[in-house]
Amino acid sequence: MIFDRVKPLEAILATAESKSLHRTLGWFQLMLFGIGCVIGGGIFVLTAVGAQKAGPGLMLAFAIAGAICIVAALCYAEIAAMIPVAGSAYTYSYTTLGETIAWTVGWALILEYAVAASAVSVSWSGYFSGTILNQFLGIHLPAWASAGPLALGGAPGGLVNLPAVFISLLMTWLLMVGTSESAKVNAVLVAIKVIALTIFSALTLPVIDSNNYSPFLPAGVFGGIGSGVGAVGAAATIFFAYVGFDAVSTAAEETKNPQRNVPIGLIGSLLICTIFYIVVSAGAIGAIGGQPVLGASGLPLEAGSAELARQCAMPQYREALVCSNEALAHVLRVIGFGSIGNMLGIAANIALPSVILILLFGQTRIFFVMSRDGLLPAALSRVHPKWKTPHIVTALTGVAVAIAAAFLPVGQLADWANAGTLYAFMMVAINVMMLRKSKPDAKRSFRTPALWLVGPATIAGCIFLFVNLPWQAMLVFFLWGAIGLVVYFVYGKGASHLGRGIVEAHESDAVSGLEPPLPGAR
Repeated sequence: MIFDRVKPLEAILATAESKSLHRTLGWFQLMLFGIGCVIGGGIFVLTAVGAQKAGPGLMLAFAIAGAICIVAALCYAEIAAMIPVAGSAYTYSYTTLGETIAWTVGWALILEYAVAASAVSVSWSGYFSGTILNQFLGIHLPAWASAGPLALGGAPGGLVNLPAVFISLLMTWLLMVGTSESAKVNAVLVAIKVIALTIFSALTLPVIDSNNYSPFLPAGVFGGIGSGVGAVGAAATIFFAYVGFDAVSTAAEETKNPQRNVPIGLIGSLLICTIFYIVVSAGAIGAIGGQPVLGASGLPLEAGSAELARQCAMPQYREALVCSNEALAHVLRVIGFGSIGNMLGIAANIALPSVILILLFGQTRIFFVMSRDGLLPAALSRVHPKWKTPHIVTALTGVAVAIAAAFLPVGQLADWANAGTLYAFMMVAINVMMLRKSKPDAKRSFRTPALWLVGPATIAGCIFLFVNLPWQAMLVFFLWGAIGLVVYFVYGKGASHLGRGIVEAHESDAVSGLEPPLPGAR
């Protein structure tokens, strides 16, 4: 049966209760934490990808994605406060829907974290090549070494993205040897990102040309299911720029008066980030234009396609926003602030590696918990005696991330990551509603307001964005899921600890002894 092998919630909660974390966080600390978690690689790079899909309608796309994130965040907050353990949506599903569904969620989270790490590696590569190498050192990497081949036939001369491979493997090595970020370093990185975006807005808003906003929706609001274009198609892609807020919900257990402060921190940080994103995209498009490059059909060419790459190589598109690999720095250079644009590029180069580290950390820990449950080989949960890290699974993950970063474009990677994320978020909403019915008396330090509305809205919103992803991303998701089910029924189902009658409430200490970095953003 699909819904059998449900892990006892009582055992997990008993372990979670033993942690007894001290409540010290207020709404302001949560809001600042959320802003730092959300703002990351998405806004620095996906501005160009989103503009190619929606043109000036990118501003509407940010609003759509932000609204769906808010309802998802409220669901996440309740279940994270109720079951404050490792494993995220995978563990939540194990307690309500059973092992098979939990496996599919964990498998989707692997897709989310690993592919997202590849996407941010490609993002970093664009700023590193454009700012550090080109602008400061006068080094121009050959075309074959600076970009991977694209989905529909390959970029002109592109073979492998060496900078992306370098940064992903470097972060993998740091994670393996146990290098962690301090709170002070993390705070500095957050400040760098926020200051950089504030300066960008201050320089671009005064030079906005209203003509650059017309037509506002060149591909309409709905580009069509599977097309990936239009405002909704762009929202499905730039949803990637918001993911990270779930780190706020996991802090609910350490929050004073969580019933009041958690929703303020969650919604407040998401609203501020949404406003930030809309202002930044308005400044970028208003300053130099952001109309997409159209194909023979009259619709925007697919972001990351070979045809778009060929068009962008033409002189008339040399300064186009949609053709830039370092969108925000590019805008500042075009409007005459080249030095400041270079500084923004440096800011991105400094801040983005920590994001890759966080994503690699999240992916390896999902693998780790699934291995501890017996669903994956025990070797994956083996901890290095000196480094105190799951070195085997970290190395395997890093190699896979580097390979994807070497050959795929950032927009395509973001779409793939979003497919897994949207599925996981949908399952969180389902889990919250089921636990309200099956465990009405369980302790909840935070309860999602109007769950009868918020829960279904989250499910509908996730499905809505999923079907507006490019068809290739949906295909990858289902193929990845099919591979996962084969792995489960061939290995995991028989090796499962729960299936063999071994019930262990180890999730809350599954990563004890491991040296984690701080939560971060994409």
